[in-house]
Amino acid sequence: MAGGADSLRALLRAANALLQKRRYHAALAVIKGFRNGAVYGAKIRAPHALVMTFLFKSGSLREKLKSIAQATYAHSRNLAYFVFTYKGLLAAQSQLQGKKIPFHSFLAACIGGWLVFGDNNPINSQIVMYLLSRILFGLSRLAVEKGYIPQPKQDPFPLVAALVWGTVLWLFEYHKETLQPSLQSSMTYLYEDSEVWHDLSDFLIYNKRTDSK
Repeated sequence: MAGGADSLRALLRAANALLQKRRYHAALAVIKGFRNGAVYGAKIRAPHALVMTFLFKSGSLREKLKSIAQATYAHSRNLAYFVFTYKGLLAAQSQLQGKKIPFHSFLAACIGGWLVFGDNNPINSQIVMYLLSRILFGLSRLAVEKGYIPQPKQDPFPLVAALVWGTVLWLFEYHKETLQPSLQSSMTYLYEDSEVWHDLSDFLIYNKRTDSK
């Protein structure tokens, strides 16, 4: 028994020593990136899938739990694969060119995005749209920082909020099919289901009646 514990401690010491070696840092960073992508994807998707499934999807409890597990796995897997691909390509370019330059990041992410997130499905669509909104804000701030556009005299956010909400509700009312399915479900619940009721039960307690009254 003591021999087994000693072997385990020796193995842990060897692993820790390997992790400290600089020459393996790039390869180890790729592996840890895969790990972090998988964990982060699961943490992000599981609660979102749980809420959206129980709010808007019908079916048995088993079917709902299966749907949550599938969505969580897909998000976790894709993010893990992307981080692994991105960091691996970064390391390869840096090794080939002898240094890291900004274009390496763009090229590695483009290739990873194409390979991992190129399939047009609901989960990838949500992730890409989430990133797109952040990119637009980031590029706007960068343009001001670099002097390409003047610093606004007033905070432009109220105008942005007005245009975003005006546009999305116009699309929902008149071109609903153009919106992402989960957004359609959320807006249907908020703006269409709130127009229908029969008595106090489905006015305050439930969204829709389930009986045949």
